[in-house]
Amino acid sequence: MATNNMYLKNMPKRLKKPSLFSIIGWIIFLALFVQGLYSTNITPDRLWTGLINMMTFLARAFPPDASRLSFITTAMFSTFQMALVGTAFGTLISLPVALLASANTSPSPVLAGFVRSLVSVIRTIPDLIWALIFVISVGLGPLAGILTITVDSVGFCARFFSERIEELDAGPIQALEATGSSKVGVIIGSIIPMGFPSFVATSLYALEKAIRSAVVLGLVGAGGIGVELSTAMTLRRFDEALMIMILILVFVIATEKVSTRIRKQVI
Repeated sequence: MATNNMYLKNMPKRLKKPSLFSIIGWIIFLALFVQGLYSTNITPDRLWTGLINMMTFLARAFPPDASRLSFITTAMFSTFQMALVGTAFGTLISLPVALLASANTSPSPVLAGFVRSLVSVIRTIPDLIWALIFVISVGLGPLAGILTITVDSVGFCARFFSERIEELDAGPIQALEATGSSKVGVIIGSIIPMGFPSFVATSLYALEKAIRSAVVLGLVGAGGIGVELSTAMTLRRFDEALMIMILILVFVIATEKVSTRIRKQVI
């Protein structure tokens, strides 16, 4: 009998009968999915034509044109600088914002809720929208890209910083408070040191994200390698465009490798 009970206990759980709410949800999902397929006009002919066009592009793009490699590399480095500066500013702004948004460090629950909502709004707006706003505000060029990445990094980092601050062990914080330490002293002496590894890891993720975003932001005039890629594609210099794509790929992979190594050292 005991053996049978153990056998039944170790058996995988069976699927439960779906509720009416789940059934309605699946029906809505399938209806939207079918409508999406119909409205986008996905047909075998279009897919086949797209495949042929892709093969034509690759045939015209090979071999990659490296005649402007030095200029393209300079533009790629400019993109990296744009991402680095924007992420640095965004990270620095995110820390005080996160302290105001966290329940255990904010001066009041009302302020914490307001700041948390503000961060959610910033995070909800796509970076391309921010880029268009800043291009209109400050003009074309890297400054618009830096401002875009700064705002986007605040929306990304402040959320995770805040969540990490709220998850910190309360023991060291209470110990400092018991000694009569001020709020600033508790933050500097306990909260920041305990959360530092997580802050660094999140900042590195933000930098990786910013580099990929910076490439796309260049397509709307925010400077960097994206401008060169857009120009090459517009002028149908596909061999040069392929060279730019390869350089972007190599640079992004190298950045991720370095970022991963740093995270392993810090965490």
